[in-house]
Amino acid sequence: MAAARMNINCSIQSSLSCLLKPSSFFNFKTTHFKNRVYFPQNHFISSKRSMLCTCSSNNNTSSNFQTGEKAEPFVITTPLYYVNAPPHMGSAYTTIAADAIARFQRLLGKQVIFITGTDEHGEKIATAASALGSTPSEHCDVISQAYKMLWKDLDIAYDKFIRTTDPKHEAIVKEFYSKVLANDDIYQDNYEGLYCVNCEEYKDEKELLENKCCPTHLKPCIPRKEDNYFFALSKYQKSLEETLAQNPDFVQPSYRLNEVQGWIKSGLRDFSISRAAVDWGIPVPNDNKQTIYVWFDALLGYISALLEDKEQPNLQSAVSSGWPASLHLIGKDILRFHAVYWPAMLMSAGLSLPKMVFGHGFLTKDGMKMGKSLGNTIEPNELVQKFGPDAVRYFFLRQVEFGNDGDYSEDRFIDIVNAHLANTIGNLLNRTLGLLKKNCQSTLAADSTIAAEGTDFKDTVEKLVEKARILYENLSLSSACEAVLEIGNAGNIYMDKREPWSLFKQGGAASEAAAKDLVIILEAMRIIAIMLSPVTPSLCRRIYAQLGYSEEQFNNLNWSETKWGGLKGGQVMALPKPVFARIEQIKETENGGEATKKAVKKNEKKHKVQGVVEV
Repeated sequence: MAAARMNINCSIQSSLSCLLKPSSFFNFKTTHFKNRVYFPQNHFISSKRSMLCTCSSNNNTSSNFQTGEKAEPFVITTPLYYVNAPPHMGSAYTTIAADAIARFQRLLGKQVIFITGTDEHGEKIATAASALGSTPSEHCDVISQAYKMLWKDLDIAYDKFIRTTDPKHEAIVKEFYSKVLANDDIYQDNYEGLYCVNCEEYKDEKELLENKCCPTHLKPCIPRKEDNYFFALSKYQKSLEETLAQNPDFVQPSYRLNEVQGWIKSGLRDFSISRAAVDWGIPVPNDNKQTIYVWFDALLGYISALLEDKEQPNLQSAVSSGWPASLHLIGKDILRFHAVYWPAMLMSAGLSLPKMVFGHGFLTKDGMKMGKSLGNTIEPNELVQKFGPDAVRYFFLRQVEFGNDGDYSEDRFIDIVNAHLANTIGNLLNRTLGLLKKNCQSTLAADSTIAAEGTDFKDTVEKLVEKARILYENLSLSSACEAVLEIGNAGNIYMDKREPWSLFKQGGAASEAAAKDLVIILEAMRIIAIMLSPVTPSLCRRIYAQLGYSEEQFNNLNWSETKWGGLKGGQVMALPKPVFARIEQIKETENGGEATKKAVKKNEKKHKVQGVVEV
């Protein structure tokens, strides 16, 4: 229902050949403190745990490490992605961001339920399947699996993956529909208007471009007349206005709230929630000749996903398992569905509203909108296979200010990733461990707390840890990455100023001071590995392993362990080994032609790759 249905200014692949590449019923008020965004705790009324994704999730289901009490749930969702075509970079971006937020919340000791999935009903899907010579069901199976494969490659640790073709989802949709019908909010009527097949919605003529083209998909809308069932959206205009006035954090960023308020102020019109001409969908409970409108269907995936596999599928069970959601993360072009239609639907059914809807921006490439006709698309499968998940995750979360539009260029991608991950972080770790091996037999000479006595470095790190925590909580992911990088920069400055390699040569007290300097830097690296783990989990796992910790210790980390003093004297570090491969651009020529640049990672076995630097 989401990034794939919307034009996220990212293209989608035209064939399926790429798919198998290896590769509570309570209301809450938001607390305000400066510019932070808070997700208030709710009264979780079920003892059920979320079911983990077997491929990657390390959900912290232990008791709250600070209070000893059971952690409150944090339910975060991506859109359910429309399976008319394979996943594109827009859907990958949303999911990477959601995963980073979920991982941070787990570090805080929250019981996280991270929901993603696929929206599998509607006219476009039936058309796409027919064009490929397959049935809608077969088509949905293939594309849904493609999303799961990409999420695995990108280190996405989701807890729930819901498909709208799941029988449990259909049961929830029908029960919800019946509740809204019983509330006298559904009626039958004729409708005639201009319909955008790609948006799967009727459009007002005043919002269309020349030749009655959809402003999102730039394709002509077609006249359509149907006898449909309608949802009485207009009935909830005042309630929606009051909700936004009383809870301005409901829609974020703030400029998105202004947009939503503008839509509501202009007057809400009832919308069709069934289709007579679409067979591939959930039948309307009281009329088998019609199917439920794909958005009315798919939005309920956020609730149906909360059910356990073998649980009796009913609305009460689903809601008691974690609803309302703490955060809906979406692309800005599906904001109307999530910030207007969805809240009104929930009000009609007597259910609590989600705590926040956050609409992020679009992606461009080299400053231009992307499209197949321009030949400038970003294919996420290719990107992650070429550069690895850490590089892809880091670039888009660090370089795109979350909420705004962002631009990708390969040159900038390589420059940023090399400078930040390979040089500032990777090289600092590698050269410090190298000095430790050479001069201290890879063994720490003192506790990190004792080593840092009399230095300002520890205070600098502690301030940046707190800064990053606030930024993560505020969904300022780019700035949080910058705060982590500041620790790396400070560590490099400290090393260059202290020159421990020279102090070791002097022996005696100077050598002892140098040994303590290495402990200080490695303690900073330990803290960096925790702080950056929501963004680059694989890289941080490798850093933690270099510091002599096990996989289990990394998986059980929490944010409180960013407190200075983790490393102890006598601990043995691993032998130095590069934790991030620098990306090199190799110039290649063909038949004496002009030189072209080709980006490769240092561990790729490519011909003509020379001078590759390991850090």
